[in-house]
Order: sequence, then C-alpha cells, then structure tokens
Amino acid sequence: MIIPGSAQDLCDAVADALREGARLEIRGGGSKAAFGAPRDARIVSMAAMAGVIDYDPAELVLTVRAGTPLADVEALVAGEQQMLAFEPFDHGPLFGAPAGAATIGGVVAAGVAGSRRVTAGGARDHLLGFTAVSGRGETFVAGARVVKNVTGYDLPKLMAGSWGRIGAMTELTLKVLPRPRMAVTVAIEGLDCCAAHAAMARALGSHADVSAAAHVPKGPDRARAITLFRLAGFPPSVEARAAVLPVLLADHGALRRLDTTEAAALWHTAGAAAGLAGAVLWRLHLPPAAAPGAVAALEPFGPRWSLDWGGGLVWLALDDETPAAAEQVRAAAAAAEGEAMLVRAPASLRAVVPAQHPRAPLVAALEERVRRAFDPAGVFEIGRFEIARSGG
Repeated sequence: MIIPGSAQDLCDAVADALREGARLEIRGGGSKAAFGAPRDARIVSMAAMAGVIDYDPAELVLTVRAGTPLADVEALVAGEQQMLAFEPFDHGPLFGAPAGAATIGGVVAAGVAGSRRVTAGGARDHLLGFTAVSGRGETFVAGARVVKNVTGYDLPKLMAGSWGRIGAMTELTLKVLPRPRMAVTVAIEGLDCCAAHAAMARALGSHADVSAAAHVPKGPDRARAITLFRLAGFPPSVEARAAVLPVLLADHGALRRLDTTEAAALWHTAGAAAGLAGAVLWRLHLPPAAAPGAVAALEPFGPRWSLDWGGGLVWLALDDETPAAAEQVRAAAAAAEGEAMLVRAPASLRAVVPAQHPRAPLVAALEERVRRAFDPAGVFEIGRFEIARSGG
C-alpha cells in the first residue's frame, strides 16, 4: 500500500505507475472498498493527508485535506452550530464494517448525500473547489475558497461523484450552512407505497417548507409502514409549519410527532439503508412518481426497501444473487426512466454485473473523453465499473 504524505508524494506515485504500466486505486478510509467489480490495483491510502487547512465559520467555508475522517469534519462544524447540508453518511456498515472509516474526500468523490439532498442539493452543490493530482502526475486546482465564484470551468461539479476517475483530490473546500435551531419529524403510519408518494409530493410542494420526506415500510421491527416529514428552522417557524402540515395532509392520515431517538433511527434507515438485510443492495434513482411502479414490478423477488428524497431514491435489498434478478432490477429502473446502481453484492455477482447503470452510447463516449483529458494513460481506470470480458 502506498501512503503519500503530500501532493508531491502522490505525484511521484502516479509517475511510478505511468512508468510501470500500473493502476492506482485511491482510497480514503476504505469504507466503500467492496463497491464495484473485483479488481487488482495498487492501493493508495489518503489516510496521512488529513487535517483542517482553514475554517472560517463567519464565511461558511471549510478547507480540509481529503483524508480527514467525515466524523471529524461533522464534529468540527457542529461545534460552530453548522453542518454539511448535503447530509453525507458512512457506507462502512452497509458492508459489515464499523462506522467511522469514511473520509470527506471519499464521500465527495462518491457523491454521497442523505435525506436532505431533496431540498439542499448534493455533494456537487457544496464543493466550492479542490486541489487534485491528475493521471498525468500533475497537481491542478479548480474552483475557489469563496462561496461566490464564477471563474473558469465548473470542475467541482465533475469531480463530485467521479469516484476518483478524473483525479485524486488532496484538498477540498466546502460550503457549510448554519445548523437549524430546531428540527421536528412528524409521520403518518399505515400508508402503502402509492399513498406515501402522494403524501410526500403534497408536503414537498407545499408552503410548509418540508426539508426531507421519506417512507419506510413495515418490517420485522415495525408493525406498520411509516412516512416521515422533517421540518427545520427557527422554533416559531417550525411550530407554525408543524401545525399547518396536518391540515395539508388531512386526506392522507393523522400525523404524530416522533421523539428524537425514533426519528433519527428511521431517517437513518431511509437515507443510509440501515437495517435493510440482504446479500444484494441496490440504489435506484427514479422520477419520484415512478417509485411505486418500480417497487411493485420487483415484488416477486421479495425485496426489502425504503424510499427517500420524496420517492426519488429507492433502496432495495434482495436475497436473490443471480444475474437474472439483477437484469430485472435494471429493467424496472429503465422502464421508470431512472437508473439502478449495484451497491452491495457477492464478488461473483459484481464480477458479471457492472456497478453503474449502463450509459447511453453518446453519454459513455463523452465521459470517456473527459476522463482521458485528465488521465490519458488510464492510471485511475482500475476496472471498478467494468466487468471482465472473456476472450474469443
């Protein structure tokens, strides 16, 4: 394992890989190491490139090294009554590992966002700038350390969610936001998937200013399905909106306010797929109105599932480890004009089913051109998102 202590060390590692025809897999804490196809590459750990570079709470701007643990970043900004508004989470528990390994560089590179994304945006909307090392072994900088910036190409939008295929980030500048003074979760119990989507759509489109909406069906530890609505802001505003929401949703059922502990557990289930048991875990991005139909189409496979982002995100856990089941999941997502990402699966399935939803030819060609511009020799093309092709 290569453990660079500086951007120059990382440049040297890329230069060595170029000379030797090797491939480099950039890792933060390794919380998502089991994501994607099995592969053979040199591991580059960013663990030594951690720490805060600059934090100006008054300006709502934070600059950190990429290997800084996510938990440390969240604790730092929470101490100033601020937050990462895209609500990232640690993937480690999804793969049977303890929480705490996720890094800020890893969650941004993977585009990780939680329940608040539906109103606050994703990681790409909060990444102001970065420093990275390209596949040419050169350091480059994009964006800026200010919130208002219109200079140059908007490379942070490309880097967030790129999974390290454009370059290896060494520093990130993020926009942070004030933490709400008060957050309340109210819920309706007993709705089916269609009714839950209708209620979430009504709430999110209303003047109640709901910041997140999700639905968790009944299960072994839950006798009835529950649909969640989060209200956040200044206490008088939250209380006023909490009083309005039951009137807006009167046709859907009675609302009850959840205590903090129960609400946190349910949001974790909806946003981070906590407790969704199954050898295979899918993440479906769909038009919210299409979520009930996609879930219904996959009922023969006996899935466990939850909805987030008002139905725009479906977590789907299956016991069926066959490629045929994977094809059905992808087909259901495509029929709904969405896409399905394979998050967790045995190595045998990951070897034959690509993690990302297949791209349209023109989109795939454009992505390839962008990657080659930063990584012409494919140093960061480790095969994570490709499947092995047999020769003939």
